[in-house]
Amino acid sequence: MHLRYSYRIYPTAGQRALLARTFGCARVVHNDALAVRKEARKAGRPYPGSADLQKLVITGAKKTAERAWLASVGVDPLIQSLRDLDTAYRNFFDSVSGKRQGRPVGLPRFKSKRDARQTLRYTRNGFRIRGNGKLNLAKIGDVRVKWSRALPADPSSATVILDPAGRYHVSFVVDVEPEHLPEVDAEVGIDLGLTTYAVLSDGRVIDNPRFLRKAEKKLKAAQRELSRKTKGSKNRAKARIKVAKAHAKVADTRMDWLHKQTTRIIRETQAVYLEDLNVRGLARGRLAKSVHDAGWSTFRRLLEEKAARYGRAVGIVHRAFPSSQLCSECGHRDGPKPLAIREWACGACGVLHDRDLNAARNILAAGQADRLNAPGGPARPGVAIPRQARPVERGTHLGDPPRTGIRATGAGGIPVR
Repeated sequence: MHLRYSYRIYPTAGQRALLARTFGCARVVHNDALAVRKEARKAGRPYPGSADLQKLVITGAKKTAERAWLASVGVDPLIQSLRDLDTAYRNFFDSVSGKRQGRPVGLPRFKSKRDARQTLRYTRNGFRIRGNGKLNLAKIGDVRVKWSRALPADPSSATVILDPAGRYHVSFVVDVEPEHLPEVDAEVGIDLGLTTYAVLSDGRVIDNPRFLRKAEKKLKAAQRELSRKTKGSKNRAKARIKVAKAHAKVADTRMDWLHKQTTRIIRETQAVYLEDLNVRGLARGRLAKSVHDAGWSTFRRLLEEKAARYGRAVGIVHRAFPSSQLCSECGHRDGPKPLAIREWACGACGVLHDRDLNAARNILAAGQADRLNAPGGPARPGVAIPRQARPVERGTHLGDPPRTGIRATGAGGIPVR
């Protein structure tokens, strides 16, 4: 499976200027290729292939006076920008035809130099890692990298990212084998919420940290300061960076917390069951800010990714399942209840239920029933079926090696385990 390992990089002032030029050249190549394809569509001609586009907007363009400056940067990011355009078109057509599941994907759009996030991708031909730990990028030079952890294998590609806060990162893609953890007997159902972030069927409660709510005062002050700056001024640019850094801190803190929570759950349980919440619908209502702050979709995605890597199972219960209406003791359906009711007594057996804990137990029971009765399910009860990972690159946090202060060196100076 493919995993991504991300690190901070610290280019010099000259290297930042070269990266900015490369960002611009890759953007121009992407926009030129998109314009060619749009014109071909209007004229009723077939889409130009990747090889023809490369000859037209890269090789041929370098020989013209208007695009001669494309030769001043490495060719690898320019070619990869065309690959990204091909991927965008393929995703669109797969979405239209129904081969791609999920929300609809639109046509590729033109990129702007004002886009908040800029990226460059290098293949093995465009980068290498020196023996001293620095990252060498074609026509950029040796860039200092903050190696926060070791790479498990030689990377196949490197993506340089400039985020809205002005920070530079490099993201390596490595191919690793799944690392199955020892099997355990525990299985849990999880009821997600806003008052408490999650209630597990075994009685554990995860409090909602509300990172955005806690940082609102600072964010409002930074946004107010930005609104008072003159548009186009250097002070406004500085204020914009300040707002972006404040938002980045909230996002990074939330992601770190989600990684820790999902790691603990995956390590301690063999199977996890969640309810298929309509997050997009909830995010349109009056609780939109709290729903976005909770990051339920990211929580589910991280669980699925780590389960696929470490041999665990994740089951999703249909959103129409009445988890809050059923008695987890006798199965009696007591009917819908307003959110203000946090405890209720079953009308059939008289058991007093905590609303969230009862829902988590019902989700566990429904998830186990769905998994055992599914086509191709296990022949013996209790045998977990790990959810297969989708063939895309993954972030990593679980199973990182301890920091010993000693960095081993692999082929080409790449730090490895």
